[in-house]
Amino acid sequence: MRTGSEGEDRPVLLALRALKLGDLLVAVPALRGLRRAFPDHRLVLATSGWLAPIVRLVGGIDELMAVHGLDDPLPVPPGLVDVAVNLHGNGPESRGRLEALVPRRRMGHLAPGWEGPPWLDDIHERERWARLVRWHGVPADASDLQLLPPGLPSPAEGAVVVHVGAFYGARHWPEERFARVVAALRAQGRRVVLSGGAEDRARAELVAAAAGLPAEENLAGQLPLEGFAALIAAAAAVISVDTGAAHLASAYRRPSVVLFGPAAPEHWGPPSEGPHIVLTDAARRRGEVFAAEPDPALLAVQPEDVLEAFATLPPPGPASVPAP
Repeated sequence: MRTGSEGEDRPVLLALRALKLGDLLVAVPALRGLRRAFPDHRLVLATSGWLAPIVRLVGGIDELMAVHGLDDPLPVPPGLVDVAVNLHGNGPESRGRLEALVPRRRMGHLAPGWEGPPWLDDIHERERWARLVRWHGVPADASDLQLLPPGLPSPAEGAVVVHVGAFYGARHWPEERFARVVAALRAQGRRVVLSGGAEDRARAELVAAAAGLPAEENLAGQLPLEGFAALIAAAAAVISVDTGAAHLASAYRRPSVVLFGPAAPEHWGPPSEGPHIVLTDAARRRGEVFAAEPDPALLAVQPEDVLEAFATLPPPGPASVPAP
């Protein structure tokens, strides 16, 4: 992190959110509020280094400090940080990493040595972090979640993006069901492309083969992160389980059908006022986020459910751009 000796003499506000893509995107409203409330501070976000392309699209973040979770102390000398904000959680590990910085001011949830609002379990994650900074006097709106336009062109502008990936098996909707959705949409004359990470490539190949999708329309594992954002930003619609693709669809106001399994849409779902439809069966939810097998709430969703929901989506409007 830059210091005054390197020509940077602004006070430092450091926010900790060392998690994954969806976790970053639900914290955007809080980060926007912090940027507006501390215009003279250097805003440093301590998060996963691979998220750098998306951090740039948040706008107003002066520096990304690449960290690997909470494994190691934050590489900042004590006393350099003016304001430390815990957007990571409220456990002793995250609090301890920030306490070690000896900041002038701490912003977090109520905990030993910390003032703040009490932690609530039954609350949407976007509202959780907006509520946190509001308690500390920082205006923040949970609906302020849009990203800046990506700097790359879409590799498939106007296509329906079917995202087959998910980090844990609990969110893996079966390949044959994805394939039935893809085949049906293509029969309607729609262009469909598959997306996912490198670890999802094998699943995507199974989906493509079963649906008769040309190999060049399988983009899983082929795009850099900003290219993936560009794909979602210019999509006609997005079909995805509850993962980063769904959060990007919300950020760019792309019509979406989102399939939920172990997590509750009330906590992680898209905005209710947007062009988004959630499919799940809460009565069957097991809720084991890190399980290897798909959650029953996800398996309750059939291809016919997805196609019926897709048919009711409005046509996509232009992706709006947040104010600076």
